[in-house]
Amino acid sequence: MKLIVGLGNPGKQYEHTRHNIGFEVVDALAEKLDISLDQAKFKGIFGYRTIEGEKVFLLKPLTYMNLSGESISALMNYYQMDVEDLVVIYDDLDLPVGKIRLRQKGSAGGHNGIKSIISHLGTSDFNRIRVGINRPSNGMPIVDYVLGRFQQEEMEQVQIAVVKSVDACEEWIKKPFIQVMNIYN
Repeated sequence: MKLIVGLGNPGKQYEHTRHNIGFEVVDALAEKLDISLDQAKFKGIFGYRTIEGEKVFLLKPLTYMNLSGESISALMNYYQMDVEDLVVIYDDLDLPVGKIRLRQKGSAGGHNGIKSIISHLGTSDFNRIRVGINRPSNGMPIVDYVLGRFQQEEMEQVQIAVVKSVDACEEWIKKPFIQVMNIYN
C-alpha cells in the first residue's frame, strides 16, 4: 500500500494559496491516475485504486493545516499502513518557487502541518516532497504570505513544480523512495 497526502486548508478562500500547494499536487495526481477523491472519512477526503499491483491512496486532510496528523494517522491506523508507505507533499518557505526537494525524514522546520504529523505518528522518519513557495521579500507577515496566492509571474514555475511532484509520486509507486530522490533532487 502507498499513501500520498497533500497538505492544505479546506474551503474556497484557501484554494490556490501558497499553503495549499499540497492539495494542488494531489488533485493533479488524482486526475492523472484516474483516482476519484470521493470518500469522506478520517477527517479528510480520499480515494484509491490498485496500480501495478499496489493499492495507492490519495488523501487531502480537511482538518486545517495545523491538525493534519489527525487525518493521516486515522487512515494509516485503519488500513494498518507502515510509515514507509507514506509520502507527504507540502509547501516550503526555504525553497524558491518551482523547486521541489524530496527527503526521507527531517524536522518540521517550523511547518505546523508537519509538526502535527510528527506528533501523531510519533516519528519524523517519513517521506516528503517539499514544494518551494519562497519567503516574502517585502516584510509581509508569514501567515499572510502563505495564505496568499502566487503572483502571475510565478505561475509557470508553480505548474512546473506540480508536474515534477506528480511525476515523483508516480515513480514512487514503482520504485523505492531513495531511488526517486536520486532522480528528482
